[in-house]
Amino acid sequence: MKHSKWNKWIAVFLTLIITVSLTACGKESTTNESNKETKNTTQTGEKMVNIGVTDSLSSINPLLMDATEILKYAMALEFLPLVELNRNLEFEGMLASSITTEDNIHFKVTIDEKANWSDGQPVTAEDVAFTVLRLASPKLANASMALYAFEGIGDDGFVEEGATEIPGVKVIDNKTVEFTTKYPMALTTFQNTYGRYILTLPKHILKDVPEDQLASYEWFSAPTVVSGPYRITAYDLQHFVSYEANDKYFKGQPKIDKLNIKIVTSAQLLTSLQSGEIDFIQQTTGNVLQEDYANIEALTNITVNYGAPVTNQSVFFNTNSVSDVRIRQAILYGIDRQSLLTGFLNGKGEIVDGFLSSASPFYASELTPISYDPEKAKELVQQAEADGWDSSRTLNFYVNSGDTTFTQAADYIAAKLLEVGIKIQVTTVDLSTLMTKAGSKDFDLLAVQYTYAPVDPYPDINWLLSTDGWTGYVNDTVSQALAETQLTSDVNEIKDKYLTIDTIAQQEVPMLSAYVISAIGAANKRLVNATPDVYGSFINVHEWDVTE
Repeated sequence: MKHSKWNKWIAVFLTLIITVSLTACGKESTTNESNKETKNTTQTGEKMVNIGVTDSLSSINPLLMDATEILKYAMALEFLPLVELNRNLEFEGMLASSITTEDNIHFKVTIDEKANWSDGQPVTAEDVAFTVLRLASPKLANASMALYAFEGIGDDGFVEEGATEIPGVKVIDNKTVEFTTKYPMALTTFQNTYGRYILTLPKHILKDVPEDQLASYEWFSAPTVVSGPYRITAYDLQHFVSYEANDKYFKGQPKIDKLNIKIVTSAQLLTSLQSGEIDFIQQTTGNVLQEDYANIEALTNITVNYGAPVTNQSVFFNTNSVSDVRIRQAILYGIDRQSLLTGFLNGKGEIVDGFLSSASPFYASELTPISYDPEKAKELVQQAEADGWDSSRTLNFYVNSGDTTFTQAADYIAAKLLEVGIKIQVTTVDLSTLMTKAGSKDFDLLAVQYTYAPVDPYPDINWLLSTDGWTGYVNDTVSQALAETQLTSDVNEIKDKYLTIDTIAQQEVPMLSAYVISAIGAANKRLVNATPDVYGSFINVHEWDVTE
């Protein structure tokens, strides 16, 4: 694939993350319902569960999907994705019973024969093709879905105005649709980028709605026809989304009558779990403060689950300003990462070199992380100085002020590096400013929590290790290895390519991993069949129940 295309998608994606994290966009529901009820049952005796999240939503319209996990999960309760990742990092069918490819160009999606809309109509391949056509509409102008990968869609991600079909999205029969890409794509990339984020809509309900009205179409505020286990009844994008059960859900009638997503601050999660106002926190949508982990573990009404280590506390170098690889290597040798993991995360995570953690099927355990070696770091600094490196120079290190754990860790890192002869000035800024610094390359070092999708790290690495990416680092061997990950579905072959990439990252150090976080999830003990995990938490939401 071409760097420019994926770079455009990543840039849009990151911009949207900033927006969703810092601003609660959109309007309130026009209904009079509220989610202030926080008891185990409603006044009519219905079972109810409250899910706590710390990210606001930008919309509840699937056609405005922005690729953030909170938005996907909130809308996928109503409109199922084709597939979803389960807790074992396996793609599990939701609307689709299978997705296959023989050439990494043509992808056949087979819709589950049992898949029905809540009004009894079958979910069809026509529904999928209709949804993709609307997602690619220039009138909706949603550029976040990277649809330019498909034949018949422009490099801007849109079809021509007035288009009635997409050559690269072809209906084969009532339950089969074939996607055709412009260039080779790994099956896992298709499943993760499109299978998880295309939320199919009912064509028979929406086909006559003018395209320019779909973005603000009031039907999405309380849809009458859904494919998922729940439907929205009320919302306030700054505070809550309320749902009622779809008793016609084709996978089984939900046991919980009503769900609420409650948007709170990280500081409120502990007390809300303790009081029972929140029943469930999932790792990627509810950011628990590190200092609250032990207190949550101690709650007698709560069961905790530490998810797979997928969130990398990455430190990126601007390789144009920190151009001497020996200085980058010295920084890697000069940071006591094991002490960071033990002292700041209580050991809840791991140390790796490169991009992939042990959660990835492509992780190579034979790549041993560099150990703390201050004497080696000093030696490298002295070698660089002999060749002209200015030892009096202070490197600017930008850190997200909202990440209270790493702001403390960054000061520890700066003190350690000063001992080996490298001066670091830590500057904490808000996330928006941090991303502006990253995009303009106005930094020497920059730290941010970054989740490289374990089953599909290609888009992120391809972006980061490029001229346009944050690091500005380009390596022909890396580029070749990345391209070859898209030509095969053989896990061992792909694993070998990522071993090459991570080995070069360890040697050239365009970035380093301070640690990989194993985040905490929590569930009230009254909940049955509900396990918070990094992936797959809501696949079986229709089977959740309460004991009271």
